Amino acid sequence: MAKDSKAAPAPAAAKAEAKKPAAAAAAPAATKKASSKKPSKAAAPAEVKTPSVKFPARKRSQGLGGDILPKGRDLGRFVRWPRYVRLQRQKKILQQRLKVPPALNQFHETAPANQVKEVFKILNKYRPETKSQKKERLTAAAKAQASGGKAAETKAPAVVKMGLKHVTALVEQKKAKLVVIAADVDPIELVVWLPALCRKMEVPYMIVQNKGRLGEVVHKKTAAVLAVTRVEKEDEAALKTVCESAKALFNDNADARKKWGGGKMGERTNRKVAAHDAAVAAERAKKLKMMG
Repeated sequence: MAKDSKAAPAPAAAKAEAKKPAAAAAAPAATKKASSKKPSKAAAPAEVKTPSVKFPARKRSQGLGGDILPKGRDLGRFVRWPRYVRLQRQKKILQQRLKVPPALNQFHETAPANQVKEVFKILNKYRPETKSQKKERLTAAAKAQASGGKAAETKAPAVVKMGLKHVTALVEQKKAKLVVIAADVDPIELVVWLPALCRKMEVPYMIVQNKGRLGEVVHKKTAAVLAVTRVEKEDEAALKTVCESAKALFNDNADARKKWGGGKMGERTNRKVAAHDAAVAAERAKKLKMMG
């Protein structure tokens, strides 16, 4: 029984050895079949979709910082602007929407650029002296007087006059030859009466755009009004030309004193009004067609 148990595994081993050459013979056959197959054709390239010009496709980034907006985008609509900026913008819109009386509307009709250029040529030539220049002049006069000499008596130079009260007094005395008023004075009630006074006293006046530019002439941050009382002989012809143009544009312009401003609606309101008018016209045409 022991001999039979030892001899039993022999047929199984023989079968395994018989399977090895068969597997070895099958491997070259498989390689031959694979080599005999024709090479497959290359896949056709996928059609590339051209992005829409109006709405270009952008791949969304899911990583860190993917929710950050791209650079260069205008975010002004989402900014919480300071209160003074909001008030400025609201005031500008209200002045366009509401009806503005002629006394205030005249400050929206400023002098043309070529006239303003000529006016500022004269104003810049007769700028008042600065504090340092005045100090130097007074020091030199004091030194001359202390040394025993007599200070030279000089005539007061021709300079631009500033200050609302001072200019008003010059206009009432008819000493001012030209008055220049800033259009953006706030509150406007400070100067709203000055054009009427200039017309009554027959003093030429001109309304210009920027109070900061007027202030620069007299070494201040801003100036509401400036006045020219006299100029040198070489500038009298230029001043006369400017005064004539100022009279034609402002003093003698009766239409500007009667013209109301404002009353301009926004784009959204204009679209609503146009749609309403179109609907009314369509309804009227429909009724006429039914009656005819």
